[in-house]
Amino acid sequence: MTRAKPEPVQVIKQRRDTALRTLVEGVPYISFLGIGFDRRGDELTAILPFDEKLIGNPTIPALHGGVTAAFLEVTAIIELSWSLLWENMEKGALDPRALDPAHLPRLPKTIDFTVDYLRAGLPRDAYARARVNRSGRRYASVHVEAWQDNRSRLFAQATGHFLMPTGDGMATDG
Repeated sequence: MTRAKPEPVQVIKQRRDTALRTLVEGVPYISFLGIGFDRRGDELTAILPFDEKLIGNPTIPALHGGVTAAFLEVTAIIELSWSLLWENMEKGALDPRALDPAHLPRLPKTIDFTVDYLRAGLPRDAYARARVNRSGRRYASVHVEAWQDNRSRLFAQATGHFLMPTGDGMATDG
């Protein structure tokens, strides 16, 4: 009995990156804000590139509080969705090539989201990482931290609770 030859690492990476890109592109608001995601293994870092339209107070200047909150919430939702996708891809229960805009996984729904504004967000790129504290069949809890120049100097953090999609989590209508 011969074993199947393992796929090259670059093919696996490309398939995972395509799955993440498809997930992110399924939410138009993410592209409006310009948020991108850097994937290293199963870890995601959200990146909010600076843009003048993100400034809320031009006299300071500081990022708009709503932009900061949206950045944190998007990071939490994508991290939570990605952790489910990742698990299903690794188990072989989901073929990432089957993901397309008409068949994206349903995103978790926000139950509540509390933001702590620790300091003004400056006019520069921002980064965020989310940690899933608990994820069950019906409910999940996520903590998010955002920083700009120094990872240990946060400008905002948030905690959110989410209602998880039921069933297979896949949308059936476009």
